[in-house]
Amino acid sequence: MRTEDLPRQLARGLGPLYIIHGDEAFLALEAAQAVRDAARAAGYAEREVLTVEAGFSWSQLGMIGNSFSLFASQKLVELRIPNGKPGVEGAKAIEAYCSNLPPDTLTLVQLPKLDRTAQNGKWFQALSQAGETIEARPVERNALPAWITARLASQNQQMTQEALGFLADRVEGNLFAAHQEVLKLGLLHPPGQLGLEEVTAAVANVARFDVFQLGATLLAGDTTRFARMLEGLRAEGEAPHLVLWALAEEIRALLRIGQGRARGVPMAQLLKENRVWGEKQRLIEPALSRINGAILRAAQKQAARIDQLNKGIGQGEVWDELLRLGLSLMGKPLASPP
Repeated sequence: MRTEDLPRQLARGLGPLYIIHGDEAFLALEAAQAVRDAARAAGYAEREVLTVEAGFSWSQLGMIGNSFSLFASQKLVELRIPNGKPGVEGAKAIEAYCSNLPPDTLTLVQLPKLDRTAQNGKWFQALSQAGETIEARPVERNALPAWITARLASQNQQMTQEALGFLADRVEGNLFAAHQEVLKLGLLHPPGQLGLEEVTAAVANVARFDVFQLGATLLAGDTTRFARMLEGLRAEGEAPHLVLWALAEEIRALLRIGQGRARGVPMAQLLKENRVWGEKQRLIEPALSRINGAILRAAQKQAARIDQLNKGIGQGEVWDELLRLGLSLMGKPLASPP
């Protein structure tokens, strides 16, 4: 289940076990708090927290789960595994625990983002079969306005499309900040519609960009967002060689997919072979329609020159050249400085 589905599930009644995993920290924390609040309202007055770290003994899980409380008949047990790797002993302990969940106990397991291999592990499958699994997925840029709108609606506020776009740009990639800004607007303004003027006066620029989001922006051909992301990464102190690597990966993938398509290889096969997942899959073909092999090969040479600049060889400003590289791949080349 997605995090937004959790409140409806909790309203129907508590289950014995909840598993929260994913790489959106804010949504994971919010979901865990929702489970705690529902447990408290249902009479789970006692709480035990187990954090798997150096020196942790897995015997505690069985002991706490099966012990009788002197102070409460219902208990919440939280198991936190920060690295998502319980190990051999932990996996066996989790499987045994799930096979015989203790009565009058609600268990909350908190994990980071898990890859497909971990999710297919017997211990995680045992958890999933015994309880409700909630995945905290990142809110992509195109879904952010709807997410903000839903949050505003809970405090009886709405925004004009112009104001909504402005706010989404300012908090992109930072849901903690987005949540705080929505709450701030609720405190500063009464219920009703908010325009651009009210929002710009209240909102800080707290966008946080991930270098791995650059690829999707590049493929989408969104030059304005690409330039803003680069500037944000630069301001956050991101290493330019990592940005170059991300762009070079996209160039190589586009070349391989374009060459494969010319040979008649099915697109589904090419996407799988080149590890193109998620929203990028729908962006590949439009990108190839505007980028030909000559542009991609020229981009490879340009990337090689930027790599030399990163190593202190040659003349030029690395971040300016990264911008030129990206814009050239989106059909908006800038002239190189004299």
